[in-house]
Amino acid sequence: METSEILKRIRKIEITTKNIVDEIFSGEYHTLFKGQGLEFSEVRDYQAGDSYRQIDWNVSAKMGHPYIKLFAETRELNVIFLVDCSASTLFGTRKYLKSEFVTEITAVLAFSALSNNDKVGLLLFSDQIEKYLPPRKGRKTALRLLRETLYFEPESSGTDLANAIKYIYRLLNKKSIIFVLSDFYDTGYENDLKILAKKHDVVGVQVIDKAELDLPKAGLLQLYDPETESSYVVNSNSSKLRQKFSAIAEKKQAELKEKFKKLSIDLVTLHPDEEYVGTLLKFFRFRIKKKRR
Repeated sequence: METSEILKRIRKIEITTKNIVDEIFSGEYHTLFKGQGLEFSEVRDYQAGDSYRQIDWNVSAKMGHPYIKLFAETRELNVIFLVDCSASTLFGTRKYLKSEFVTEITAVLAFSALSNNDKVGLLLFSDQIEKYLPPRKGRKTALRLLRETLYFEPESSGTDLANAIKYIYRLLNKKSIIFVLSDFYDTGYENDLKILAKKHDVVGVQVIDKAELDLPKAGLLQLYDPETESSYVVNSNSSKLRQKFSAIAEKKQAELKEKFKKLSIDLVTLHPDEEYVGTLLKFFRFRIKKKRR
């Protein structure tokens, strides 16, 4: 693809997602992901209704009447996107490939973070660490994130989520917001994810195509697993086969949700062929309510 076409495509994603952020997400994002603490701002005269705990006794003694300390929230956060770029994300039957859809979701979340003066970073992983961009501020950073998630060509095709989690855990000292964007076709990462969530605010974002949940009725289909390179032919006209396929997929989805529930980590599932704004907004508001309880 020509450089001009790449830039045009990235610009289109930026405009689309920036509008969504400006109109919808900024308020919810700011409420949900607060700063890491408070820092001293100024002192002022004590007023009726102020808490005595806020009184600055040293200043009050010098001035001869009570003063209180005011603090401001330290807004800046690190927001890291752990993006699965294994071969299973190069699948799509309708509007987008899963990998393309992940790019748009990353864009919405990244511009939400930047609009709140946070830093954004990226870790692309397959069954190895493919690329890491440390958290930084600015539009250029967001655009680079989009370019990498959209056009990066990984060296490997498999998935090792545990390896990516361990890597980012060792790398980050400051408490961060970590979005894990994947189809979660992997096992053995649970304990590492639990450890990561004790130190950071972790959110799982599952991206899965509807055809991975319900096999379409389309006659003979050659199914190919790009990660294992295995291939086989099935007759999708068989209602028995489609029912079995859906039952297995439903069971796996239920197991994934239960897994995250036990880990006390929030998980949102998004489908590339469906409108995602309402789903994300509902998820954000659900988390806000949960944190207020």
